[in-house]
Amino acid sequence: MAEVVDDIIKTLNETNSTDTESVLKKIPATTEGMLIAYTSLVVMALVPIFLGSFRSVEQHIKNKLKKEVPESMTEKDAMMFPVIASGALFTLYIIFRVFSKEHINLLVTLYFYVLGVAALSHILSTKFSALLPKSIPKTKYQLQFTEGTGENKHDWINVKCTLHDVLCFVFCAILGTIYIYSKHWIANNIFGLAFAVNGIELLHINTIKIGCILLCGLFVYDIFWVFGTNVMVTVAKSFDAPIKLIFPQDLLENGILAAKNFAMLGLGDIVIPGIFIAFMLRFDQSLKRKTNTYFNVTFLAYFLGLLTTVFVMHVYKAAQPALLYLVPACLITPMLVALVCGDLKTLFSYEDHKMEPENSSKKLK
Repeated sequence: MAEVVDDIIKTLNETNSTDTESVLKKIPATTEGMLIAYTSLVVMALVPIFLGSFRSVEQHIKNKLKKEVPESMTEKDAMMFPVIASGALFTLYIIFRVFSKEHINLLVTLYFYVLGVAALSHILSTKFSALLPKSIPKTKYQLQFTEGTGENKHDWINVKCTLHDVLCFVFCAILGTIYIYSKHWIANNIFGLAFAVNGIELLHINTIKIGCILLCGLFVYDIFWVFGTNVMVTVAKSFDAPIKLIFPQDLLENGILAAKNFAMLGLGDIVIPGIFIAFMLRFDQSLKRKTNTYFNVTFLAYFLGLLTTVFVMHVYKAAQPALLYLVPACLITPMLVALVCGDLKTLFSYEDHKMEPENSSKKLK
């Protein structure tokens, strides 16, 4: 066992410089091309945060009307998240070192194909239905798979949909098939944006304390795996799935189809701060004021933090842990505003919903 660990450490040390250099050698041919790529990545990062935040408010209102308590992250979950993420990241690194990248990415592509089609259809269903001709009816369907009967009946699958939903799903499946066969960067970004919007909309933190724990833990995680080793960069380059947004830096020279030199931004650098920014918007809504002050300032702080990341990466020609700049910006800014406005106590006492004690449902019946 000790020999295996030594081999892994040796591999890390040997490949740290070579792999990182190979990633960073791709310098854009022109300043214009690099500017277009970075600007596009920044815009693509802001769009899902904005959309996902407002969709999270709509979802929050629906949950309140239905008197449903959504699943949200606990303090323990927030503490364990960086540890679990580190284990998963290092495991992927070892897998890519041991097994063929082609076989692994084939399995990964099929897995993310299913998830991507579901995520994209969830976002487009309403808009897609509005674009369809009125001659296409909203015929209702129900897919149900149950076990047992009577009181022992259990629904494993119980999906209700309309013909419009089915057509939307088929359309998204066609886009997914195009991505599988072409792996084009535009198709990658479509599904990457869908994942980001869904993540920000559906993943909730209940209090700002949980948000602080999560962001601070991932702050350390990102710095260690980017600056400490080449693991993050290697996995990001090897993992052929829409878990990152990419944009060609040689677009002007080679065009949309032949571009090869890509700048990238991981979805984690969008979704994790985005969850916190969405929480700030829900806090704004709870204050019932005319302006979304805390959302606006935190959103602006994220934008400036992202610009700082791009600037430092360009100056030092080195991969940067984006959360190094995004986390302090997103945490410090709203707290300073709350301190000035006298809302600090209200901010730290706010809860999206009242958390029920664990095992409360397991009391005597």
